[in-house]
Amino acid sequence: MIRKNTIPILDSCSIDLNNNTTLHIDDLKTYIIKHQDMVFPHKHNFFHFVLFTQGSGEHIIDFNQYKIEPYQIYFMVPGQVHTWNFVGDEAGYVVNFSIDYFQSFLLRTDYLERFSFLQGKIEHLIFVLADQYRNQATAILDQIIFAKTERLSEDYIRTLLLQFILFISIGTEKEHLEKGNPYNHKIFNSFQQLVEQQFKATKLPSIYADQLFITPNHLNAICKSYIGQSAGEIIRNRIVLEAKRLLVNRNLNITEIADELQFKDNSYFTKFFKKSAGLTPEEFRKQL
Repeated sequence: MIRKNTIPILDSCSIDLNNNTTLHIDDLKTYIIKHQDMVFPHKHNFFHFVLFTQGSGEHIIDFNQYKIEPYQIYFMVPGQVHTWNFVGDEAGYVVNFSIDYFQSFLLRTDYLERFSFLQGKIEHLIFVLADQYRNQATAILDQIIFAKTERLSEDYIRTLLLQFILFISIGTEKEHLEKGNPYNHKIFNSFQQLVEQQFKATKLPSIYADQLFITPNHLNAICKSYIGQSAGEIIRNRIVLEAKRLLVNRNLNITEIADELQFKDNSYFTKFFKKSAGLTPEEFRKQL
């Protein structure tokens, strides 16, 4: 088990160690000024999203680079690696909320799992709001800011945030949720959750298929129908992503990273990484 620090983890929703709030909302321009030194790669242990109403520059999530444009929104889940390179003309909203923010409020503690943009899947976490959703989205966020400023009921604020999440899902997920077989959709989501929990120890699609009570061929067909990748590719991509996250920390050597990811030796890990990423771990680290 790695005992050295890995990537810095920001562990307070307000990014303020003297404030243990479970929800933080701020004007984006103000937030950037407060945290202008936070341009190093870092993780959060809370949910985080930003809605840009204007701006330029770029931000990077899990080594994928995105150009900012008006009414772009991105969501991040705990554990993802993030940094930014803003130019100074950004405006919008930033919201952070803790993992358990809704758990004592909703009967279904897994309620947030229904929203693909809160699952950390790169294909769903960033999009541009269509014109017809923009005014209502910003109005809800303005209500949250007002409610926080006036110290209104925390449950009222929770309902506003939940309203925002539901409203965003209407504009981004209707087609996705209605597409295909509901049973297959459930299997696919369950597979992704299992991979997230077990990818270090379990690298064979057949083992996941057994846990889902389906055949490996059926699992592959479901995965390809949703994102065009086989089950094996999804597992390998998750391992490589974690390797990249660990390579950000120069205090860890390649052997320690291979051990953390449960590869039998350094050489096998290096070959695996190069085959998937196109670079050796050392080359990737130098590129960073």
